[in-house]
Amino acid sequence: MIRLLTVVGARPNFMKAAPIIHALARRPDRFGHTLVHTGQHYDRSMSGDFFDVLGMPAPDVNLDVGSGTHAQQTARVIEAVAPVLEAAAPDVVIVVGDVNSTLAAAITAKKLGLRVAHVEAGLRSRDMSMPEEINRLCVDAISDMLFTTDPIADTNLIAEGVDAKRIHFVGNVMIDTLLTHLAQAEALDYPGRCGLARGRYATLTLHRPSNVDSPERLAGIVEAVTAAAGAIPIIFPVHPRTRRALESAGLIDAQNPTAAGVRAVDPLGYLEFLSLNRSARIVFTDSGGLQEETTALGVPCVTLRENTERPITVLEGTNRLGGVTRDGILAAAAEAIAQGAAPARRPEKWDGRAAERIVEIIDRWAPQAA
Repeated sequence: MIRLLTVVGARPNFMKAAPIIHALARRPDRFGHTLVHTGQHYDRSMSGDFFDVLGMPAPDVNLDVGSGTHAQQTARVIEAVAPVLEAAAPDVVIVVGDVNSTLAAAITAKKLGLRVAHVEAGLRSRDMSMPEEINRLCVDAISDMLFTTDPIADTNLIAEGVDAKRIHFVGNVMIDTLLTHLAQAEALDYPGRCGLARGRYATLTLHRPSNVDSPERLAGIVEAVTAAAGAIPIIFPVHPRTRRALESAGLIDAQNPTAAGVRAVDPLGYLEFLSLNRSARIVFTDSGGLQEETTALGVPCVTLRENTERPITVLEGTNRLGGVTRDGILAAAAEAIAQGAAPARRPEKWDGRAAERIVEIIDRWAPQAA
């Protein structure tokens, strides 16, 4: 029996961990599994509903670390997860993505002499102002197994001196989750319930601190999006952090949050959000995961950033970097809308079987590394 322990902490982690957990559950004779939720996303709307929709079991342990600065959050996870790891003594600790919980769990596991497997390794934006980039670099440097989403990530890791034997190109577990739930999301027809015609609206998400915490940058993005809304209606599920920033900057009225052509709504569940993006004419976002999902769906995407850690979505997918200025965003949007929807061109191994490959590799590797 191989004992595994997976650590999750934020919504993107749940979508990446779910297919791995399901793959492990199909082999109870071979794997024992413990799920630890750090509570980095700690309220029901940002966490609990995702477990239900994704069919994930309730966490075996919930650390309830809550919010705070990067230092506070990372320190709380390290302190809380250490006794859990010591008691469980897993053969492998699985960490996913690039949030603070990922970094804290990986560091703690390694200091306890445990082996670490990083799912979604090798992604690089080359932007050290992004906390996630620092997390990625640190976790990859100490991980024993590095599971990558595309060959560009493999190249990044090899250039950083990682032994090629530790790198495993398995595909994208986010797309495993998307493909599993796509039919259910389409049947939900969330756009229709909102009075939106398929292919005749845009979706906007905005949450990165680099965009949200700068009033000047945020104002420029809002100006661009408002201008784009003159050509196509935009629906905007507003992250709580973003709503506070918009209200503080006077860019949104808490009593009347809908601007001309832009409809602000509360955060959506996974299926509603997937249904919305599946039928969008274009998606505006600063989310890394949405760059991948829109590529798999064949939906044009404008990324509200100057860089991306997922260049495969630009090279092979439907993504364009719009930057954070009004002119850049509008130019990218005009180009994307003119091109229209494209056939879904999923990169190699984005086929819904990434989790199966991960479990197969761990099955072969863990006993040999013991």
